[in-house]
Amino acid sequence: MERRERADAARNRQAILRAAEELLRRHPPEQVSVERVAAAAGVGKGTVFHRFGSRIGLMRELMAERARELEQAVADGPPPLGPGAEPVERLVAFLARVAELGARNGNLMAAHEHAMVTRKGAAEERRESNPIYVSWHRHVSGLIAQGRPDVDAEEIAHMLLGTLHMEPIASQLRAGEHERLAASFAELVRALFGAGGG
Repeated sequence: MERRERADAARNRQAILRAAEELLRRHPPEQVSVERVAAAAGVGKGTVFHRFGSRIGLMRELMAERARELEQAVADGPPPLGPGAEPVERLVAFLARVAELGARNGNLMAAHEHAMVTRKGAAEERRESNPIYVSWHRHVSGLIAQGRPDVDAEEIAHMLLGTLHMEPIASQLRAGEHERLAASFAELVRALFGAGGG
């Protein structure tokens, strides 16, 4: 009985995530409510809240699903994204993949941001406490510190990742245009690594 309940819960989870993703593909983020997601998934609103806690929890989990593939590639995929390449090449590859992820999931990123800023207690929780951001920042700052131990790697990592949330860049990503951002990231990173240190 317990195994069947777990199987039902897993099915519901996937149905809810698929429904949210499909709705975000067709509607602006602010129109994708928990009620709409539940109806599209064929579950009760309470099921969504029980599984994800809130709209922000749902958007976070959907973002995490998209980010897991990238984290796997970073941890043990082939270089330059994975281990084995020089820090500059790994960072260029990582930022290009982040830009591509943003373009493929523009509405999801916007919905995630919208849920973050409109929920109760938004003022107390900063973007920097988001587990995905924390993971990306750790990776970016680590690569910068390897190649340029003479600079403030943590601050520069915040600056690079922060550009994803600037409206001109975010609107480019929502339009699916990530090559230009990836190329600009590459220019910045190569200039940074070529300017000293190693």
